[in-house]
Amino acid sequence: MRPYKSPNYNQRTGQIKYLIMHYTGMSSGQEALERLCDEKSAVSAHYLIEEDGEVFSLVDEHRRAWHAGLSKWENDQDINDLSIGIEIVNSGHPFEGYESIYKEFPQKQMEAVLELSKIIINRHNIKPWHILGHSDVAWRRKIDPGELFNWQWLSDHGVGIYSDMEIDQADVEIGAPEIGEFLQKLEKYGYDIEGCYNKPRELITAFQRHFRQTNIDGELDSQTVAIIDYLLNVKFS
Repeated sequence: MRPYKSPNYNQRTGQIKYLIMHYTGMSSGQEALERLCDEKSAVSAHYLIEEDGEVFSLVDEHRRAWHAGLSKWENDQDINDLSIGIEIVNSGHPFEGYESIYKEFPQKQMEAVLELSKIIINRHNIKPWHILGHSDVAWRRKIDPGELFNWQWLSDHGVGIYSDMEIDQADVEIGAPEIGEFLQKLEKYGYDIEGCYNKPRELITAFQRHFRQTNIDGELDSQTVAIIDYLLNVKFS
């Protein structure tokens, strides 16, 4: 692990309970490092992982890094204060003014994510359902680490939760009452659902981007419903 210190942190007031994954969304790892360590940027993370698996330590875990921004999970609204943030080098999705080809995360990089995550999880006793993406805790603003991040592989190797269940029956259209029930289940799992009842598609897509990555169309189908039921069963069993 290579130290590359960021000045962008302050003191924690809470106990660490979350691990948050990000992608850098920049053209190179070096560019991301420079931004995360630039005092003027006012952003940081505890770690950055390069495409070749090299790990940079930017902020001590006992300090509050500035990676999650405006975010919420369960009843927690200061995710920075309660989390460890890992930035994973990937150019990310294109957006206005930024051209990019979003690509899969190399296996060496994923192996480094896995190894570091296990250390952090064991050190702070982080629960599987508290291992999240930026798009989970800040879904109105963020879509990283995105649908190509291999959450399933991490779960298969002991980090987080993922269900690869297949629904044999044809997906059926879910009516408005079922959408309301689904949103309540999302809230029970941890998502912030405020203001979503009339326009739930964006939140459904955010959920799918993590837990049903083969189809992130924002449509509420039987597979998506089955997955949230599975996750709730794991969390509350």
